[in-house]
Amino acid sequence: MISASALKALREIVGRENYLDSEADKLLYSYDGTPMLRQKPDAVVIPRSADVVSKILRLANDEGFAVVPRGSGSGLSGGSVPVPNSVVLLFPPMNKILSIDEVNLTAKVEAGVITARLQSEVEKRGLFYPPDPGSANISTVGGNVAENAGGLRGLKYGVTKNYVLALDVILPSGEPIALGSESVKDVQGLNLRDIFIGSEGALGIFTTITLRLLPKPEHSVVMMMPFDSIATVGEFVAETMLARITPAMLEFLDRNTIRAVEDYAKLGLPTNVAALVLVELDGYKSVVEAEAQKIAAIARKLGASSIASAETLDDATRLKLARKSAFSALARLKPTTILEDASVPRSKLPEMLLKLEEFAKQESVLVGNFGHLGDGNLHPTCLINERDSDEVRRSERFFERAFETAVKFGGAITGEHGTGLAKKKYLEMATGKTQVDLMRKFKQILDPNNVLNPSKMFDIESLFRSKCERKIARPT
Repeated sequence: MISASALKALREIVGRENYLDSEADKLLYSYDGTPMLRQKPDAVVIPRSADVVSKILRLANDEGFAVVPRGSGSGLSGGSVPVPNSVVLLFPPMNKILSIDEVNLTAKVEAGVITARLQSEVEKRGLFYPPDPGSANISTVGGNVAENAGGLRGLKYGVTKNYVLALDVILPSGEPIALGSESVKDVQGLNLRDIFIGSEGALGIFTTITLRLLPKPEHSVVMMMPFDSIATVGEFVAETMLARITPAMLEFLDRNTIRAVEDYAKLGLPTNVAALVLVELDGYKSVVEAEAQKIAAIARKLGASSIASAETLDDATRLKLARKSAFSALARLKPTTILEDASVPRSKLPEMLLKLEEFAKQESVLVGNFGHLGDGNLHPTCLINERDSDEVRRSERFFERAFETAVKFGGAITGEHGTGLAKKKYLEMATGKTQVDLMRKFKQILDPNNVLNPSKMFDIESLFRSKCERKIARPT
């Protein structure tokens, strides 16, 4: 427990109106979007400026407690789950869009800005912020940067890190630092900015973020096609890439997911097929129309029985909803929904898709699979009851086999959700001990007292001792 004197000092720093410590508040912020991971914090605080964040971290180093930053809590790896002896920092109130520069094609935002709101504001100006995580309507830009979030448009446009130009960061010591610049080109010294992107809140706290924007595409087409074999879905991706077509979106849903979505959203999806593939093409109208014809020809060659193309914006939204509602639809089937995100090279997709089906049968677990076909990032989703300990063990074996296979195929245990608490036990298997040790060294250099989001990604020996044993050293 954090000492009463430390909590009193914390309350004085943020103000009583920004300090929450009721049992209801502690319970509300004891978990994020990750199932089966919970821990109550000692308090929840709302910093409303970078200066307040600095003071909180300095106090944490002096008093020996942990600080866990949290955006909207939509993460799926336990990254914002509190740890013992911790306070949670809430950032949604720091939610101003500070500037949108139409000449330099940049936007500067506070970390608590909701992703979809930023997208909407820049599109009013004919601009485009491509990163589009499934949680865009609730997730914050700061959380997206902390997790290096991907999304439906990752194949053509990349992920969050491809759009971050500059970061204002508060280091674990409480010291502010500016990383990167507003210039498109910047190779001054070591690229420290990119070390912080995807650091899951363990190396620093973002306060403001400068993002790169693009011109909004002139035209887009959304298409949907069914296939009778899950392996054919992987072949479709390969054929599309060989045709030198790069869709903005290339997604799929397996049979279990299709049926769950149709039952949930009533979109008129075919439910007697092995998989549905969703494609979005964007760019100049003449190019998009030519590519759509090629995509349709590839789909027919591989046995797609029908091809639906959106005629209106409402039709396009309806087709995209089939993919965007996958998680919510599957979550209705069982009490506990474990959504993961193993990733493999595209050439390994046919094998990986079949392996996941095989593992689900062998472990007798209900799995819905969907994801970002174009970049090989799959979302096998295990549906269980966490009160059934045997079912929990079987789901764990399913995911362990899935991660081992992804790594064997040259892939990764996570493509966009992060390592967090949920997958840290697999990290050394995936990256090797030397790489994990190097990560620990970065953490120890920047955060010797291990105050900032400890225990995420990998374990590190805490340097905290009781004041009888040693005085906590403030980082310099």
